[in-house]
Amino acid sequence: MNNTWQGLEGRHVVVTGGGSGIGAATAQALIRAGARVTLMGRDPAKLAAQRDALEAAGQVEALSVDVTQEAAVATAFARAAERFGPVDVLVNNAGQAQAAPFAHTDMALWQRMLDVNLTGVFLCTRAVLPSMLQRGGGRIVNVASTAGQTGYAYVAAYCAAKHGVIGLTRSLALEVATRGITVNAVCPGYTETELLRASLDQITAKTSRSEQEAREALLRQNPQRRFVAPEEVANSVLWLCAPGSDAITGQSISISGGEVM
Repeated sequence: MNNTWQGLEGRHVVVTGGGSGIGAATAQALIRAGARVTLMGRDPAKLAAQRDALEAAGQVEALSVDVTQEAAVATAFARAAERFGPVDVLVNNAGQAQAAPFAHTDMALWQRMLDVNLTGVFLCTRAVLPSMLQRGGGRIVNVASTAGQTGYAYVAAYCAAKHGVIGLTRSLALEVATRGITVNAVCPGYTETELLRASLDQITAKTSRSEQEAREALLRQNPQRRFVAPEEVANSVLWLCAPGSDAITGQSISISGGEVM
């Protein structure tokens, strides 16, 4: 059994939702640390652009996949392993947020939030875990959210899914604790990504507030009065994958300027 993680040089890392935002920043941090990175996501154009941007820094591949589809996930991870070998690190970053009052949350919205944010984590993790167990080591980092640590109005389905991600993280971490594999979650607060811009658009569309007023309302939830940068989340993921992090498992680490303590 490999009880000591030897670092990222030459390791195969898969980052889902890797075409932009936190996923893109995480891929960049990991490839700079020497990893070989497979970007996965639903938008082929974004993935290709990100792959092209990273190619000068190291080995990178891009595969289009919908993480909610079991067969598609199995195929994508098989292709990734053919290119770069077994997956050593999985960063489950693919996600989606959609707001609605609870009374107006229909089954379609509810199921979509669970499928993308929770079932996708399950399917991708299931795709890499057998090989990690066989080889006696690995790192799994789930990008959850402060919505998995606390509640927010009008996003009950999203909060439920992200709470589920943290529960999955803790349960799996216990199962594999003696097998050289760590499983952790990072929980960003409002982060400067496309998801944040979508949230601002929803607020301005459904209220009389301007975009600036909407931004200020969200900023007030962060004690530092700022949004998180994607690179700050990426740095936390890198830390959880780096040598010396072997004793950190089953954690949900808030990256939120003190919003969640």
